[in-house]
Amino acid sequence: MRRVSVFGATGSIGQNTLDLIARAPQEYDVVALTGGRNIAQLAADAVALRADLAVTAHEELLDDLRAALAGSGVEAAAGQAALIEAATRPADWVMSAIVGAAGLAPGIKALEQGATLALANKESLVTAGPLLMQTARAHGATILPVDSEHSAIFQALVGEEMAAVERIIITASGGAFRDWPMERLAGATLAEASAHPNWDMGQRITIDSASMFNKALEVIETKEFFGVKPEQIEVLVHPESLVHALVGFRDGALMAHVGPPDMRHAIGYALHWPERRALPVERLDLAQIGRLSFCAPDPARYPALRLAQQVMAQGGMSGAIFNAAKERALDHFIAGRIGFLDMARVVEAVLTQMSSDLSLLNAAISLDNVGETDHLARIRADEALRGLMQQSQT
Repeated sequence: MRRVSVFGATGSIGQNTLDLIARAPQEYDVVALTGGRNIAQLAADAVALRADLAVTAHEELLDDLRAALAGSGVEAAAGQAALIEAATRPADWVMSAIVGAAGLAPGIKALEQGATLALANKESLVTAGPLLMQTARAHGATILPVDSEHSAIFQALVGEEMAAVERIIITASGGAFRDWPMERLAGATLAEASAHPNWDMGQRITIDSASMFNKALEVIETKEFFGVKPEQIEVLVHPESLVHALVGFRDGALMAHVGPPDMRHAIGYALHWPERRALPVERLDLAQIGRLSFCAPDPARYPALRLAQQVMAQGGMSGAIFNAAKERALDHFIAGRIGFLDMARVVEAVLTQMSSDLSLLNAAISLDNVGETDHLARIRADEALRGLMQQSQT
């Protein structure tokens, strides 16, 4: 039996992962499941899959988790230290699906144990790509991409040499507002931004899709994971969300990965790799689909893509600054404190301000330095918010 752990088990990626594991329970020994505030779901899954350990990130919910697990034999724990300890428990395969920068430290610890890390936490590569890849090499661990785009790239590269790659194209649905007139975007509501036209995802990533911040993170992730130059990475808006990525080679050929908008494909590929097993996903009828469409993203509509180019050009701590400011700006939008378009303004203000400090920007990429930079960028984002509010009152 393969020992598996799922970090972020109660989110959409985690739930899809557990769906696949539950279809063949005889093949897996579930070591640890972690989650946030959805204690009922976390406990139910831990009991159903006979996990050794269930961890909530919130220490104040430990008693609730213990009560939900009473009599099951599943160990309960809570807090950041418990998450790190869970990541040190021997496992063959670990799903990293915690949302945001909080997923970095557990992922690093899992790699230090030599595990295969199925990486859905794109923020790990954005904030500390060199550290993550170096840790994997040092401990003989493997990182497998789980973002649909990066899984598609990974699959298109099977049997190919990176030296033959000319360009990589990742696709974007365009999100909830791809067909909206520009003048309407400023008034976009939380409910409207939280409704994705194609994918069934959590609220935060759905909003990031509408703003294209999710795609901006994925552009940076592509550079860090595959080691390509920024100018080799392209983004196309593809409303059907069926072509997930394309790899262009020096002979002019394009290898495309085509599949339904179902995260179980990318998860299943990582779970069974290097095998390719049957998966419970839709089989596409291309004749019925009839047409696939593509267009270039509008820079005015999606400033996040321009900011991603700035991050890749600057390097160093730019990714940590960018991600933390983005997460905090998203917090403020969800709370109703800023408008949809203000998120990009906050992120750009923080990135511009903090990038001028070269000692901070060029600091060594370590867990401590990334954590400190993340904390400072969130403070700067709050300050940028106050600046926007003052401007609106004058």
